[in-house]
Amino acid sequence: MIKDINGLHHVTSLASGAQSNNDFFTKTLGLRRVKKTVNFDAPDVYHLYYGDEVGTPGTVMTYFPFPNAAPGRKGTGEVGTTAFSVPKGSLTFWQERLGKHGVTGLETETRFGEKRLRFAGPDGDGFALVETGDDGRAPWTGNGVGADQAIRGFHSADMRLRDTGGSAELLRFMGYEELDRAEGVTRFHVPDGNEANVIDLVQVEAPRSDQGAGSVHHIAFSVDNREKQLAVRKALTDTGYQVTPVIDRDYFWAIYFRSPGGVLFEVATNEPGFDRDEDTAHLGEALKLPSQHEHLRPRLENGGLEPIHD
Repeated sequence: MIKDINGLHHVTSLASGAQSNNDFFTKTLGLRRVKKTVNFDAPDVYHLYYGDEVGTPGTVMTYFPFPNAAPGRKGTGEVGTTAFSVPKGSLTFWQERLGKHGVTGLETETRFGEKRLRFAGPDGDGFALVETGDDGRAPWTGNGVGADQAIRGFHSADMRLRDTGGSAELLRFMGYEELDRAEGVTRFHVPDGNEANVIDLVQVEAPRSDQGAGSVHHIAFSVDNREKQLAVRKALTDTGYQVTPVIDRDYFWAIYFRSPGGVLFEVATNEPGFDRDEDTAHLGEALKLPSQHEHLRPRLENGGLEPIHD
């Protein structure tokens, strides 16, 4: 069994527009944009990262905004809901705030004793805010949300699956333990992991999902460093998973493999971090390009990328 997974590192999704995506995460949810770069494989598409002050692993939501992308179709084999942790007693604030910002799909519920507020992102993305009383992570408060209400980082992610058996077995192999079951949901967590250490497997009868705007592209799990990442990779390949070689993503190293339920998993290092090429005070301000795409800067900065007005 793997012992080196801490919990979530980041979640990466698809969007239909950069400006609307940026406004939602910074002006509505109050997160900080910690990096503005481009897709390694499609440099005419942004890769935008939002999180806490420094983009701590377990807080970072990332997006590929493909201009005018068609909406995804919800179904099985996908991450259906990405949930963020907020302080106890703050859901009333958030319900009012999200309503004033025109956010749709607002619905309160309780899962495993925790109060949740579900809502939709600009492209129909599935999100929830979960009240937690013991999340000690320092929030980002630079975008107008106070410390008593601000998002701390991820709480969990839901995987919508027709059959949860294979994914449950994989999570156990990755060091997760089953916590509870109720109403078709099985909750797993990493004991002594980071605060973003919960995965809910949701069994549903539905057609397979199709990715598009509003869909989660992949979900990434955190390891401390490259040495531990290599150990995780060996354990997965020895078990029969087809895992990519290690890929340098500038701000972390990554490996990828497909889970039994169809969700694309990544294992990402906590090093070197988002401050490797910008100081903390100015994270996310300048367009940062991977070295292989630096020659494209004039074109990208002069119409090749949708302008983002902060």
